[in-house]
Amino acid sequence: MGDYNLQREEIERVYGKVSPFEFKDRLIDLAEESEKSGVRSLLDAGRGNPNWIAAAPREAFFTFGQFALEESRRVWNDSALAGMPQKSGISGRFVNFLKINGKAPGIKLLKKMINYGITIKNFDADEWIYELANGIIGDTYPQPDRMLKQVESVVHDYLIQELCYNEPLERKFDLFAVEGATAGMCYIFDSLIANNILSRGDKIAIMVPIFTPYLEIPHLPRYDFEVIELLAQDTDENGIHRGQYPLSELKKLCDPDIKALFVVNPSNPPSVAMEPGAVEKLKQIVEKNNPDLMIISDDVYGNFIDNFHSLMADLPYNTIGVYSFSKYFGVTGWRLGTIALYQDNVFDKLLGELDSDKKEKAKRRYAALSTNPERIPFIDRIVADSRQVALDHTAGLSTPQQVQMAFFSLFSLVDRESEYKKMAKDICRRRKKLLFEGLGIKTSEDPFSASYYAQFNLLEWASDNYGEEFARYLKCNYRTVDILLKLAQESSIVLLGGGGFHGSSWSIRISLANLEDEAYSKIGQVIRGILEQYAVNWKTHGKTKSPMSIPQK
Repeated sequence: MGDYNLQREEIERVYGKVSPFEFKDRLIDLAEESEKSGVRSLLDAGRGNPNWIAAAPREAFFTFGQFALEESRRVWNDSALAGMPQKSGISGRFVNFLKINGKAPGIKLLKKMINYGITIKNFDADEWIYELANGIIGDTYPQPDRMLKQVESVVHDYLIQELCYNEPLERKFDLFAVEGATAGMCYIFDSLIANNILSRGDKIAIMVPIFTPYLEIPHLPRYDFEVIELLAQDTDENGIHRGQYPLSELKKLCDPDIKALFVVNPSNPPSVAMEPGAVEKLKQIVEKNNPDLMIISDDVYGNFIDNFHSLMADLPYNTIGVYSFSKYFGVTGWRLGTIALYQDNVFDKLLGELDSDKKEKAKRRYAALSTNPERIPFIDRIVADSRQVALDHTAGLSTPQQVQMAFFSLFSLVDRESEYKKMAKDICRRRKKLLFEGLGIKTSEDPFSASYYAQFNLLEWASDNYGEEFARYLKCNYRTVDILLKLAQESSIVLLGGGGFHGSSWSIRISLANLEDEAYSKIGQVIRGILEQYAVNWKTHGKTKSPMSIPQK
């Protein structure tokens, strides 16, 4: 028991000083110790890894892998050794494979997806099927290194469908296949610095609350940016936070010294997309006051919003988009993502406007890649920088990963009724309803809510249910960490505090993606029970004690 108390004291000591995800690991240790002493199971709703997968495109992927292996053995078959697929006549052999394997898992979907490339995209059948077969075997370097040519084309269609909602744009996006959205963000940060578009100490803006690493990266010594935060502090008529940005916050971007804006849209943890009114105000501010603003938008949760519009659609010239397949398809372990940059963009404009000294530095940096290195566009500089330039010839996401990415994209493109999307969204919305029913809160439909996370404000609940006096009592006598510890210790429930995301210090984040439905009813009931017990203490004693000396933002 002594060790257990020491563990709790250590958790209290580090609260507010370490990353929420590092803090979560400490809570898990506490919850696991508690779990051993009772019959309850650990319920970790601290991290947003979905507990479902898109099975159908995986079936098609693995079945197509068998075709690619047959193609390899057709060329050279010597026990455990085989050759490499050959392009000539491969489409005819694939048609024969479909006939012979009519009952193989995913075969009908596979046929639809391949036909999309041939009939909709007008790809040469041999070229298309060979790129996929050679890619899934993974025996050659990615070529082009930025992204396989036809794979890029179908993933582009997918991003237009899911993030731009088929808005007609004058030009296309260039894509770079990367190891998930976080890798994309790292590459972008590095290239902005390497190309002197951003310099150490520059002023940037971040829309908060936001995924914690995006708060931490700008303060690393390599960047040391001056950070301006735009707060999602808009409230409804009842004083409840909506996760939206008021005009007063957006106006901060009128300052032309702010060179870049980082945003997760829909947000994390509020899980809310920017509403059209806020986007329109942002567009006006950029056009009138800050036309060279660089916007870096992480759109990983966009699939969970009806008719979602990325800032890539509304401000394509200014925005570089980062997207991960991880949440929607249940592929966090595959590490699949893209960087998307409109072919007419502010990043290339700023490269052209650099002073002669900075252009000369860039020329020396990329001299080994081209006789005219100054003409290398920003998207291709990101690719080179991802391998320290000198190893550019080995750049690029692994080709089997790119093929899997293409299969997920094709799966969505041929799903005309959006059946999978409906199922994924229903899972999150159903769990949100169960959670809030457990909390005793009525939920209202918010068309801008992805419902991937729920952000619950403890003081708002206290005020709504027992009045402002109880809310003040709660604020004076307890801290968010008290409730997080109580949840872990007594119920083996692990949640994250919102303060670590630069949200309200009295909010907690609950992932709605990674537990069974009934767990969310229990989590809501347990949180409500803790708060109601505090209310009993307040009514019984009506006194305050000294607040705990735990860091609280």
